[in-house]
Amino acid sequence: MDALLAIVQMPPGIPVATVAIDGAQNAALLAAQMLALGDEALMKRLKEFKESLKEKVVRANKDLSEIKFQYKVN
Repeated sequence: MDALLAIVQMPPGIPVATVAIDGAQNAALLAAQMLALGDEALMKRLKEFKESLKEKVVRANKDLSEIKFQYKVN
């Protein structure tokens, strides 16, 4: 944790790209986004992946909205 804080507290002019501890998927997506700047095929695949994530969240929200609870207060 100390090392992570040392990295993210860099002074102005020293940019760093960091992700959470145990954030391997986000690290991979960050790297893919950087690589996609020079690779149109990768950019297309990345956009499709992100669209699928959006659809997954929309479906999850719909599913959650259909769950009904009965509350009983004494």
